[in-house]
Amino acid sequence: MTENWERLCAKMVEEQLIPRGIKSEAVLKAMLNVPRHLFVPDKLLKHAYDDSPLPIGLNQTISQPYIVAFMTEQLQPVRGMKILEIGTGSGYQAAILANLGCEVFSVELLHELVVGSRMALSRLNFSNVSVKNGNGYSGWPEEAPFDAITVTAAPQKIPQKLIEQLKVGGKMIVPVGPVNSVQYLKLITKLDRKIIEQDQLPVRFVPMVE
Repeated sequence: MTENWERLCAKMVEEQLIPRGIKSEAVLKAMLNVPRHLFVPDKLLKHAYDDSPLPIGLNQTISQPYIVAFMTEQLQPVRGMKILEIGTGSGYQAAILANLGCEVFSVELLHELVVGSRMALSRLNFSNVSVKNGNGYSGWPEEAPFDAITVTAAPQKIPQKLIEQLKVGGKMIVPVGPVNSVQYLKLITKLDRKIIEQDQLPVRFVPMVE
């Protein structure tokens, strides 16, 4: 990153993330290390580190930095974890997880976003991210089970196939609810005999499409 981008990124971490309670040093470092401006359209570059989601085309968005950091922190990622992402979008969330040393398998429904996210990720030389064109409701069964799952589009209810692809003891963070009403980020913990659901934050995500 150039000095100006580095300054804006540092300001994002200091003013948007830390005051809102993001405590993981590893997550804060990843948010500092990954250049968000590489994942936004050129016409929106001046807004790359703003405290808001941004459109990336095709009625999709790159999430607000705080939401990306919050969702990442909830999964408690550590180096070597195998993580499934549903909804690659720009590739930014995958890049954060890859920077943390996780092995990321990301599924994106829209082919144009698959191409764009792969290009952005390749610019940062991430060899630990795989992106495929597919339906997120199906997950990535060939690579299951996963230590954690992050979902960046909102289903009406939690897809059973994703729960099945989560390891026992694993966590999934997912926004749930109708597109025109309140959605909640839910943290799902899969235990041996039950599933624990915890509401985290009211949010607004694009809908998850079957």
